[in-house]
Amino acid sequence: MTQGGVIIGMAPAGTVDLRLADAPVAFDADGRFIIAFDRDAGPTAQLAARLADGALLTRTLTIALRAWRLERIDAPMRPTRDSAAFMAIRKAELEQIAAARATITDAKGWRQRFIWPRIGRLSGLFGAQRIYQGQPGAYHGGVDIAGATGDPVVAPADGVVVLAADKPFTLEGRLLMIDHGRSLGSAFLHLSRIDVKLGDHVTRGQRIGAIGATGRATGPHLHWGMKWNAARIDPLLLAGPMSQPASRAAQ
Repeated sequence: MTQGGVIIGMAPAGTVDLRLADAPVAFDADGRFIIAFDRDAGPTAQLAARLADGALLTRTLTIALRAWRLERIDAPMRPTRDSAAFMAIRKAELEQIAAARATITDAKGWRQRFIWPRIGRLSGLFGAQRIYQGQPGAYHGGVDIAGATGDPVVAPADGVVVLAADKPFTLEGRLLMIDHGRSLGSAFLHLSRIDVKLGDHVTRGQRIGAIGATGRATGPHLHWGMKWNAARIDPLLLAGPMSQPASRAAQ
């Protein structure tokens, strides 16, 4: 258990309610569940299961802290100068993203071993952050994989398409979001093309789009972000080393 990490567990027999830090955790009929820890999660978290007979079982989870890549810049953070027109557009985009994340599907991809959506050089790591004269900027919320425009992108696990932008978003560009079930989701940013549509069920390894440089991107690459509920998590910890064969199918 670590910051930015995911674990799959099994609820005790007879569990009727499962909670992580008082927030409900859904579980399958066989008791299997998934939980995750945000990049900035504290050192411990409480997991509690209430049984049908009223008994309450608790466990204190120890979450390993990680040493994030920090870059200290001896210059002030540049202020944003987004116009009112931009903010109006952005508000509508954020509402679409929030609605997509709130969508509940029957996807079971969370129970699979994830693969890399694209094999290539990692050009950006999850959790990396710049510090401007002591003032922290936003940390990097996913992994970046370098590539050329048009390089194919595949689904890292089974899921349901909950957002497929019909036109580029201001920041994310052509944005594709896939729900893997139980509140675990992937977002693919800056795509040059999206090959699936809203509501499609996709399977691990299926082509879903192509690398691009749409939105605010300095060059063609794939940004892969993941969330479990509100927790931002590190895709690297789910997909494993990049050298791992992309076709490996371990459940």
